[in-house]
Amino acid sequence: MNVTVEQLSPCKKLLRVELDAPTVDKAFEDMTNNFQRQSALPGFRAGKAPRHMVLQRYATDIEAEVKRKLIPDTYRQAIVNEKLRVLGYPDIEEIQFGRGKPLQFAATVEIAPDFEAPDFKNLTVKREARTVTDEDVDKALNTLRDQRVTFNDVARPAQAGDIVVVNYTGTSEGKPLTELAPTARGLTEQKNFWLEIKPGSFVPGFTEQLVGRSAGDKQTVNVTFPKDFVAATLSEKPGVYEVEVLQIKEKVLPALDEEFAKSFGAESLAKLREGVLTDLQNELAYTRDRNERNQIVESLLKAVSFELPESVVQAETRNVVHDMVRENQQRGVSREAIEQQKEQIYQFAASSAKERVKAVFVLNKIAEAEKITVNQQELAQRIYQLAEANQMPVEKFAKQLSERDGYSEIQQQLLTGKTLDHLQKLARIEEVPAGSLSVPAPQA
Repeated sequence: MNVTVEQLSPCKKLLRVELDAPTVDKAFEDMTNNFQRQSALPGFRAGKAPRHMVLQRYATDIEAEVKRKLIPDTYRQAIVNEKLRVLGYPDIEEIQFGRGKPLQFAATVEIAPDFEAPDFKNLTVKREARTVTDEDVDKALNTLRDQRVTFNDVARPAQAGDIVVVNYTGTSEGKPLTELAPTARGLTEQKNFWLEIKPGSFVPGFTEQLVGRSAGDKQTVNVTFPKDFVAATLSEKPGVYEVEVLQIKEKVLPALDEEFAKSFGAESLAKLREGVLTDLQNELAYTRDRNERNQIVESLLKAVSFELPESVVQAETRNVVHDMVRENQQRGVSREAIEQQKEQIYQFAASSAKERVKAVFVLNKIAEAEKITVNQQELAQRIYQLAEANQMPVEKFAKQLSERDGYSEIQQQLLTGKTLDHLQKLARIEEVPAGSLSVPAPQA
């Protein structure tokens, strides 16, 4: 076998492969013998048909089977011989194939980038000097109280923090908002709509103008839609709302007492505080851990530069777009609004995908250098955990993973996690004042 390799780009190569004619002819002979053993032609027992009749009857099938086996086998051997770390599937172009001829084909492949691992043994990560305080626990308990809030009708003017129930219609520049933003039907008109009087609620500046109004009042509310408004066609335009106040409702929080604690399954208020404290400490530990990992990845990405395989970046971009669209839909964002933002979504996804892909290559390089691996027991345990989380039998979950080639994805996640654990242990911790860190976006 003769193989020549042409560099098309840093992560793409063209392999020209030639297999000599005798080897091709032997593959034809072996396949013909196989067909002869299995064929059952009229007038002959299975496997006893003359060779020339088998060739006449199955010539096309034999050639197809030889090609189906010979090209992939030759390609795989060429990859091994050239010591290439190929990603994904090759793009193969057949050039010559047939009896008595050398097999010739070209394979375009993407390969893993070649680079030196950055210095990962002298990293510094910043950690906020912060603990969970009694004030934090009090805030969390008040959040729980908000979950049990009731709304009582009141016969007084509206105050900050109240709920006002209104009818409204909105226009801009004398036109219904739907003429400027067809998908903004909810912004244009609503009946019996609940609004909380607080800054930023609904359209910024809207609810504050209802302070002092009583049930039965009517008022014109003027706003300016913000620059980054969800309906982009209304961005920075004036809005005029005709509002009728129907009801004023006062928010009433439950007392922070033993009965309240029992409503959340706690034995007492003291036990509820203990549970909240534990939850906040776990949350702080998780946030701190995530922040340190993100700092490590950010430092590594800045320390090394290399080209990325296009197909891997494209695949990851599709994954990010899919995740973003799904999250927006779960938040109640309409399909029309998502469609309006598709260019921004794609741009963000493409940038994020490049960072994710680069991070995986860098961390895998470090894992290789430090001999970090994932064994079968760790993989099986993770699959069991995921099956339980998805409330599925392990066998069914494992089958679904196999069908979509999901094992490699889980193995990569485990390898990334173990590598980051290792890097955290190696890193030097620098304590900084609480509130001084901005948490960077996750990279891996």
